Amino acid sequence: MNQEFLYIIIIITLGYLLKRLHILQEKDGEVISKIIFKITLPALVLVTFDSVKIETSLILLPVIVLVYGIITAFLGFLVFKNVERELKGSFLMLSSGFNVGLFAFPLVYAIWGMDGLTYFSMFDVGTSFVVFGIAFILGSYFSEEGLSLKPIEILKKLGKSIPLMTYLIASILNFSHIQLPDTIIHVAKTISGANMPLSLLLLGIYLNFKFEKQFIKPMVKFLTFRYGLGLLFGFALYLFLPYNQMFRFTILIGMLLPVAASALTFAVEFKYSTSSTRLIATISNITILISIVILYIFANFIL
Repeated sequence: MNQEFLYIIIIITLGYLLKRLHILQEKDGEVISKIIFKITLPALVLVTFDSVKIETSLILLPVIVLVYGIITAFLGFLVFKNVERELKGSFLMLSSGFNVGLFAFPLVYAIWGMDGLTYFSMFDVGTSFVVFGIAFILGSYFSEEGLSLKPIEILKKLGKSIPLMTYLIASILNFSHIQLPDTIIHVAKTISGANMPLSLLLLGIYLNFKFEKQFIKPMVKFLTFRYGLGLLFGFALYLFLPYNQMFRFTILIGMLLPVAASALTFAVEFKYSTSSTRLIATISNITILISIVILYIFANFIL
């Protein structure tokens, strides 16, 4: 397992070095990100759901994530009630949702293989609804222009999420015992092989260790809130849920994953200030580093 993590760290470091040497730039990450979310990740989902049997209990995973997202949003209102409007919107967007497809999949595959990907894929279904529903609404509400959303706009946002639509279609096919033609699966398997290295390179490209001093106090408060709440709910559900160990591992680890990458995209879309977008980017990078350490400890000292 240490060797697998070493390879992961090397690829992330390679992405960071390529950026520092100006061989790649952060704007190149936008193209890589589109390739991952629109091509390699959907291909990986098709392959994963085609080769495993989804247990009925797995349907509960996205429900738990959605309920947790609602609870987090409510508690976030209380914890950050005294901060200024735009900063509150930033924290609430960051609090809701997790970086599953980009961050978790490569590490989960290294630890548990395809079986682990099945569980985390179902976890990501719930994350998609939280990110494009709760986080999107909160980010819009606390923007300078205020809430300008209608339910149909949210549904359109969800419908345009290729990973989410792939999850739903693949789940329906799995439950209906319908298998895609072997040719499609073989092609998808070949394409999905690029998902792990591309995801790790992208993490390295987006890593940034620069941050402004005035961010320290609000960042510490946010990180304490996010990981404290994640540990509390994660361990509680791990101990008391009457399901298999992989199901409970998914909940525990899932709630300690980095913030969703979409928070930065939403901040730009809602015309947040430069200082807010920098804060969101900085927190995103820090949570990636924290979550890597958590997964490393989990894989080497708990499993």
